[in-house]
Amino acid sequence: MLHTLEVRSHSKCEFLDITSRVQEVLRESGVDDGLCHIFVPHTTAAVTINESADPMVRADILMVLNKLISDQEDYRHLEGNSPAHIKASVIGPQLTLLVSGGRLLLGTWQGIFFCEFDGPRARRVHVKISRD
Repeated sequence: MLHTLEVRSHSKCEFLDITSRVQEVLRESGVDDGLCHIFVPHTTAAVTINESADPMVRADILMVLNKLISDQEDYRHLEGNSPAHIKASVIGPQLTLLVSGGRLLLGTWQGIFFCEFDGPRARRVHVKISRD
């Protein structure tokens, strides 16, 4: 089953927790055991798993990414969003999670985050659930 989530970002760079939305897609699929593949079809956005309990972790990750991939470089890409493309490549466009007992096998503190690097924008996240 393929499902597309609509995601709207509100800032230039932000991490949006989509864990509950992905879990809802899984619940609706009826799959108890299998795989959940998540894909972001954008070149300036990504998806990752990290701590969801403390929002300061997300802020820290963005702080470091912004220091490592500065918007003050002499980029040649004419659109002016080269840092967003680089951040998206570093984080990556896809995840595959294990499914057991109808639940995503995430750790206690883990959540799934859509990573916006060129917002605010309306985006899509594709979620494919497969049975074992």
